Amino acid sequence: MRLEDYWGVGPKTRDLLADQLGVEAAITAIESADARTLTDAGLPRGRATRILRHAHGGEAMGLLATRDARDVYKSLLELIGEYAVTARAADRLQVLTPLADRAAMTERLDGVLGARDTWAGLDGADRTAVMDAFDAYDSVAGSDLPAVRTALALQDVGVTEGVFEPIAALDADTLETAAAALAGLEGGGDRVGEGADDRLDELRAQLGTVEDMTATPGDVLEAVQSGARGTDELRGTFARHVADETSVGLARVREAMPADAADASAFVGETLRALAADLREAVDERERAVARDLEDALAEAGDAVETASEAVDDAAFFVSLARFALAFDLSRPAFVDRQVTGAVEARNLLLADAGEDVQPVTYAVGPHDLAVPGANRPPDVDRVAVLTGANSGGKTTLLETLCQVQILAQMGLPVPATDAEVGVVDTVVFHRRHASFNAGVLESTLRTVVPPLTDDGTTLMLVDEFEAITEPGSAADLLHGLVTLTVEKEATGVFVTHLADDLEPLPEAARTDGIFAEGLTPDLELEVDYQPRFGTVGRSTPEFIVSRLVARASDRRERAGYETLAEAIGQAAVQRTLADARWQD
Repeated sequence: MRLEDYWGVGPKTRDLLADQLGVEAAITAIESADARTLTDAGLPRGRATRILRHAHGGEAMGLLATRDARDVYKSLLELIGEYAVTARAADRLQVLTPLADRAAMTERLDGVLGARDTWAGLDGADRTAVMDAFDAYDSVAGSDLPAVRTALALQDVGVTEGVFEPIAALDADTLETAAAALAGLEGGGDRVGEGADDRLDELRAQLGTVEDMTATPGDVLEAVQSGARGTDELRGTFARHVADETSVGLARVREAMPADAADASAFVGETLRALAADLREAVDERERAVARDLEDALAEAGDAVETASEAVDDAAFFVSLARFALAFDLSRPAFVDRQVTGAVEARNLLLADAGEDVQPVTYAVGPHDLAVPGANRPPDVDRVAVLTGANSGGKTTLLETLCQVQILAQMGLPVPATDAEVGVVDTVVFHRRHASFNAGVLESTLRTVVPPLTDDGTTLMLVDEFEAITEPGSAADLLHGLVTLTVEKEATGVFVTHLADDLEPLPEAARTDGIFAEGLTPDLELEVDYQPRFGTVGRSTPEFIVSRLVARASDRRERAGYETLAEAIGQAAVQRTLADARWQD
């Protein structure tokens, strides 16, 4: 395969990777989802991540049909990445993509939930020991040694079930042999690391000392000359001095001495250079012999090293996902053979991660078998919902939560709900409310949300306050048309709007749901029941807002102005709201 055959690798990227890594190494990095090697080569991280995502599941990236859907996907990956137990696992998590078929989704989901159950069953000490073992692991570093050492450390922990079972099954003696060989061959080729062979370490130490002496022969001569009378005595004193200082055998030192030399200085210099050359040759010979022995030992380890690397890599990946699933109490979604998106007691992950007090919400569109309280029609009737209600009532958050559920499920991951049913779709059209009002925005929005409906395939529509981008009169007509088109194309969808009354009558397969503000707290904060009520129009209850403004007004004239508004919407309702708030206090 050529580099340019990968999505996102054009001529400039190809040349950069080929120059910095070589074609074969660059392809290996892409195939192994090695983001750090690509970024170290000079590729921007965002681009490297996009290339890897498409290389490892790009056929299903079309699920994310809009920028807002892609933003939800990216925010989920960022959140998941916080639970990575190794740098390599973090790289793999960042290139997780939606999957192309239910079988792949189910397989990954089984792996994640199995790892979750295993991780949940470990006590605190074992979890700490596992995390300590993973701390040393980084398979992207170009060596299998960290993986082998991690496998041995995990075996010492004694966890043998679930995701750790392949590691427990490895032969510990073989791994020890492999670890010693890998540590010895740390530099590649014939380069043997320190500590692999005592004799090699000794020769290297001797060579280093002799090379230091060779650099300052005058100092050596001065150290031996003062105590020597005559040439023979100088030769003997010098030989003993060098042998004592370097631990080189006296015979070896004598063998390096020249038969004749011009003077004492030349004698010392020639001897030291010859001795260094002799030791250098001895080091090279010993290193080659040790390297051969280590390579033979590594070969005898068979597939253990590769198996350990893969097993530790997978364990780190699934333990990371298990920690994410446990942190947010995620559960298995049920994949069904019908187009439905529904969840019981769903929670928005981003709000939960921010520490917000999240009210679980139960909601569904499409034919389902979930326990959805308050639904006043059979569950197989409504495939499209028009969601209405108070400002700050959580309508957009509910759309985002449904988007999270659908995307996580199609990534083969558990979802933030106690129960969920998901029909696999080809595209998710999530469109948030954007504070723009011009023809260009309207056109670009229609070109974003309509084609997925008219194309072949199944679509989930999640559209927020469509009316914010055009005139109110036209908005109602266009939104009614979009709801009708969604029904006609047998898609499912939720449309948030304040124009529910203007959309009547809705198509038979559509319903209207509402979120209601219930009053003011003693602190005059708006109190909202975020659970939608099915088959009813939600109300913004402006008397609550006006009541708060009346109560908080400190200026007499300002208060009089708000009281005029109170009279317009119903003074009795405002006074009743204020009384209720005081009564709660």
